[in-house]
Amino acid sequence: MLSRGLSLSKAPYRSTENMGLTYKDAGVSIDAGNALVKAIGPLARSTARPGADAELGGFGGFFDLKAAGYSDPLLVAANDGVGTKLKLAIDTGRHEGVGIDLVAMCANDLIVQGAEPLFFLDYYATGKLDQGVAAAVVASIAEGCRTARCALIGGETAEMPGMYATGDYDLAGFCVGAVERDKVLTGADINPGDIVLGLASSGVHSNGFSLVRRIIEREGWNLAEKLPAQGDRPLAEVLLEPTRIYVRALLPLVQAKSIKGLAHITGGGLLENIPRVLPIDCHAVINAGRWQLPPIFSLLQQGGGIAPEEMARTFNCGVGMAVIVTPEQVTEVTNALDGAGESAFEIGRIEEGRRGCTVHGQAGTWNSPKDWSATYNA
Repeated sequence: MLSRGLSLSKAPYRSTENMGLTYKDAGVSIDAGNALVKAIGPLARSTARPGADAELGGFGGFFDLKAAGYSDPLLVAANDGVGTKLKLAIDTGRHEGVGIDLVAMCANDLIVQGAEPLFFLDYYATGKLDQGVAAAVVASIAEGCRTARCALIGGETAEMPGMYATGDYDLAGFCVGAVERDKVLTGADINPGDIVLGLASSGVHSNGFSLVRRIIEREGWNLAEKLPAQGDRPLAEVLLEPTRIYVRALLPLVQAKSIKGLAHITGGGLLENIPRVLPIDCHAVINAGRWQLPPIFSLLQQGGGIAPEEMARTFNCGVGMAVIVTPEQVTEVTNALDGAGESAFEIGRIEEGRRGCTVHGQAGTWNSPKDWSATYNA
């Protein structure tokens, strides 16, 4: 089990009757940290799964791979953050989804390698601990872990006065998964003629927010304004929609070897992420006209005057995960994904050529007045 404690100063202890300073005088409250650990204990326990009891309080977290059902596993590790999306959450006081983002960025990176997420740890750092905010964030981390079916077995809360502006905090996540040796997903058997499916994203996810925030600032957008094209939801709520976690839908297909390759569409967009799973002689050709650009991306594109080519290399543009299958598997995999609650649709194919990706569209696609194309070679 792993304890969740405050980072302590390593300065030598000095005892003087005149100074009488305490750690609290320096801006760090051990009592507040302990209270937070007590408050989030039930949240961690709610994520328990075979192999881990998700209890907090010790110095290390155990995970029993045998109890989880593995016989010859490889461990796969991933770590990530939420990026400057956190700043938008802080500025608007909407902290309820950022923990899901944190888990998603790690868990989705594991499933693309065929690995089942097993356990998760988080790092929460702030200048002064606000128990309400911290508890809301950890609650959303626990929600993300339940969705990804991995155990939250611990973390670290660091209260560091002077390191962060008032009210600011940062998050990092660490996830470990496992895959049987003979089921590792490498993409090595991807061939020209294979089909690329897209899984719908839930929105902007957790990438491109430095550009998003720049557009908001430059255009003077009101984050409370309701968007008719998004069901009259406030702009802030739409932008902060948590990253979709695809683990539950994809894991059975990966384990059944029905999928040849997966690409999590994060920073670099469709253009740069799909080539990461391709063999050296394969090129992905993506037709942007095969799906509708979601309204939030159209709004960002128009607000920033962003060319479609730049959209393809910056945002997911409505596709959070690319799934590569043989033509014969398209119907089976699509039906399985739809049945698991995802929206799957064909977006392109693999052709012979230099490892890379081309995203193209006809006039009218992605608000372009003319035909367009963007190519990236890895």
